[in-house]
Amino acid sequence: MKYSFLISVITIIAGLIMVSCRQKPQEPATQVIEKPRVPDWHKNAVIYEVNLRHYLKDNTFKAFESQIPRLKEMGIDLLWFMPVNPISVKNRKGELGSPYSVADYYNTNPEYGTLEDFKHMVQAIHDAGMYIIIDWVPNHTGWDNPWITEHPDWYTKDKNGNITDPIDYNTGKPWGWTDVADLNFDNKEMRIGMIDALKFWINETGIDGYRMDVAHGVPVDFWAQCADSLYKIKPLFMLSEGEVPDIVNNGTFIADYGWEMHHNLNEIAASQGANRKKAANVVQGNVKEGEKHVKIKNALSIDTIMAKKAKQYQKGYQMQFTSNHDENSWAGTEFERMGDGHKAFAVLTATIPGLPLVYTGQESAMDKQLEFFKKDSIAWGDYLYAGFYKTLFDLKHRNKALWNGSWGGPLVKISTGNDNHIYAFIREKDGDKAVVLINMSSKPQVAKLIGTGYGGMYNDVFAGHSYELKEGASIEFTPWSYLVLSSN
Repeated sequence: MKYSFLISVITIIAGLIMVSCRQKPQEPATQVIEKPRVPDWHKNAVIYEVNLRHYLKDNTFKAFESQIPRLKEMGIDLLWFMPVNPISVKNRKGELGSPYSVADYYNTNPEYGTLEDFKHMVQAIHDAGMYIIIDWVPNHTGWDNPWITEHPDWYTKDKNGNITDPIDYNTGKPWGWTDVADLNFDNKEMRIGMIDALKFWINETGIDGYRMDVAHGVPVDFWAQCADSLYKIKPLFMLSEGEVPDIVNNGTFIADYGWEMHHNLNEIAASQGANRKKAANVVQGNVKEGEKHVKIKNALSIDTIMAKKAKQYQKGYQMQFTSNHDENSWAGTEFERMGDGHKAFAVLTATIPGLPLVYTGQESAMDKQLEFFKKDSIAWGDYLYAGFYKTLFDLKHRNKALWNGSWGGPLVKISTGNDNHIYAFIREKDGDKAVVLINMSSKPQVAKLIGTGYGGMYNDVFAGHSYELKEGASIEFTPWSYLVLSSN
């Protein structure tokens, strides 16, 4: 299935935001942009999420600079920092509050350091040939954010005129995010104020883009308006937390989350007996866990989702992952959710079309759910999986077939006669080829290769030696094992 989308010339009619200062925002002017200005480096990039609160005992920007060479060596190109802003005190949850309860859009969390410290770290990242985006929270603010008192009309209010916490747009009921106040995107001045704050970080600190929190909860037309202003400053990498095709297809974001694929992989793990948290009690096509039913999934479900996304998205690509801060803290580690299959799923997410993500601690095989509202610690050890990830990412960098979006090659399935359990495919681009076969089950499997066009001499990237893949061959796989072959 082909799952790479062309970044082509587009036209977006939206508001050009011209702001003279924070206190006196001007009305937007109509402006036409021809296409999003995206940097060239993203085409074969790998992203890493930094949870700075837990990263080191001294969780500061200055201390993190010591980690940059190690992450560069592992093959990381883009660092995504969870919110670096001050955290609200009023109505906060836990000891330290949620990083997504922003007290001031124009400053840094003093626990991490000053704005000047942040700028110094950004420069160090750039000097290493890497890039940085920061997590931005446009949907809501903390209750002691200055906007609460300066611009109360910028917030959503109930029938009694009281500012409310965010409402689930699906149910009309509160999410339970009582530590934050919901922003009202019907207010034009609030939109301009938000864009002004976004421009500040690009202009003042030199960051390379944003990961937009709860992007799916913000009106689509705001993102067009926002992109119109931000892309004028410089080429940016924009990542949406949601899975909303409209804001990728309109050129606002270059990438969004492969949430559906991720949840599907978790369900494959549960169905195949890898998930520690779910009972392996199979009843009439379902895995039964108390009153909850999870559909039985196997490797074929991957194709179904990829075909669906190919129809939904005309451009851009998705971020693929086995963990992130939400999954780790609330759903469990990749070891809990994916069990012995966690490496097999990591290989898949690094080689199917999309941008692969590594979350803080995964390179050290961290089997721990990190606290969300208080300080936690990571046992870094000897970075047990750093070599595993480096092998995958070095391959991604050098083999064009595995590049992101339209820069990579389409995924073409290889039939194995056992497609329920063996996921096999070839990708090719500009003469580069990559062949991947993965046993996505907890039992030994045999792949009896069918068809033509995939045979030849390759490099077995994990074994480190040449490998002749013969058309029609039978290959035996142990549970959750994989074979990754490259033409270069």
